[in-house]
Amino acid sequence: MTTTDKRGKAVFASLSSPYFPALVALFIGVMLISNITGTKGVVLFDSWLHLDVGPIHLNGLVTDGAFYLFPLAYVLGDVISEVYGFKAMRRTILAGFAVLLLASLCFWATIHLPAADFYDGQDAFERVAGVVPQFLLAGLAGYLAGEFLNSFVLVKMKQRAGEKRLWARLLGSTVVGEFADTLVFCSIAASALGISTWGDFVNYTAVGFIWKTLVEILVMPITYAVVAWLKKAEPSYQQALTEVNTADV
Repeated sequence: MTTTDKRGKAVFASLSSPYFPALVALFIGVMLISNITGTKGVVLFDSWLHLDVGPIHLNGLVTDGAFYLFPLAYVLGDVISEVYGFKAMRRTILAGFAVLLLASLCFWATIHLPAADFYDGQDAFERVAGVVPQFLLAGLAGYLAGEFLNSFVLVKMKQRAGEKRLWARLLGSTVVGEFADTLVFCSIAASALGISTWGDFVNYTAVGFIWKTLVEILVMPITYAVVAWLKKAEPSYQQALTEVNTADV
């Protein structure tokens, strides 16, 4: 039923921000795609990269299929945290968690639905979309730990520095968040990916952490530009900034 006022006219809630919902949707989309592509183990440069240092034996760079996409989630998390604050990012993280959990339940339910006689892709569907409890636990645990720490560190640093030193909080929050995410995920998911040696585990964890951190550093100019544009475009941010500057005078 449509909500009406006393005069019989339809009324609707207003959207407080035209940008925040789009950022949330993009963030959740990236996380959802990453959790699917991340179930594939990948080895890069195995034809020439070989290194033996003590217990560590590297035969190529061991990573997963989400290595090129996952860093974008932290860039989006930085933008949301910087402009909208920890409370907004916390809601975004929880919404993403709910969607990831729902997606996993839907994949599980769809796999167990009886396949039609003409459908010959059941095995392929199970291999791609099959819910492996170990991967699900690893992805959700790493996601929660990494994203919460990333946002928390960034906001706390901003509370100390104000609008200054954006680069420092982008880098600092990334190092903490990405390390927590990578360590938690790899510790839980490594055996399910077939990683059985200490060297491969260190390789997998280190490559994931270093790669994600380097990507965020490389795209930092873009992050700066997006943050600057969004701060100017959001009327509420400009109003809050004016109130702070007026109070300091």
